[in-house]
Amino acid sequence: MFRTTTSISRGVSAFVKRTSCALHTSTITMAPVKVGDKLPSVDLFEDSPANKVNICDLTAGKKVVLFAVPGAFTPGCSKTHLPGYVENADKMKADGVGEIVCVSVNDPYVMAAWGAQHNTKGKIRMLADPSGNFIKALDLGTNLPPLGGFRSKRFSMVIEDSKVQELNVEPDGTGLSCSLADKLKYKK
Repeated sequence: MFRTTTSISRGVSAFVKRTSCALHTSTITMAPVKVGDKLPSVDLFEDSPANKVNICDLTAGKKVVLFAVPGAFTPGCSKTHLPGYVENADKMKADGVGEIVCVSVNDPYVMAAWGAQHNTKGKIRMLADPSGNFIKALDLGTNLPPLGGFRSKRFSMVIEDSKVQELNVEPDGTGLSCSLADKLKYKK
């Protein structure tokens, strides 16, 4: 497996060297998202693979609270994290939050079922990131083999017009302290 990857990389490198006059090359260095950054334009999925939701379009021109969890139906996510946002949704929206979004590296059917179990309809949009593209773009992923491998770190953020205004990443990536609903400072 690694030989194939190496030979492909060498082939691409050789192609780039041969065509360097006609091809612009650059190195992308990933760094975790930070306050002030614009969100990456990534499609997430709501309810089914047919319903794409671009996160930049969703957050354009409004205040959005987004939180991410390592996995739907997991104990900490189901007993504490998601219920806290469900309980605080009406207050957040009354305080000017336009949308509340939960993201997980799961498929859209799992996220829809988890949302139905917790009565999120009209309160929280349950968005799936099946390949982890959004989480990878934010550089907030972690490897959790017992949950299937690549997952999201547990975090919350306040977004205004597609820019991160507040970011709370759990120190160990999975705990339940700074990313809880009652810890957000979304009010001005």
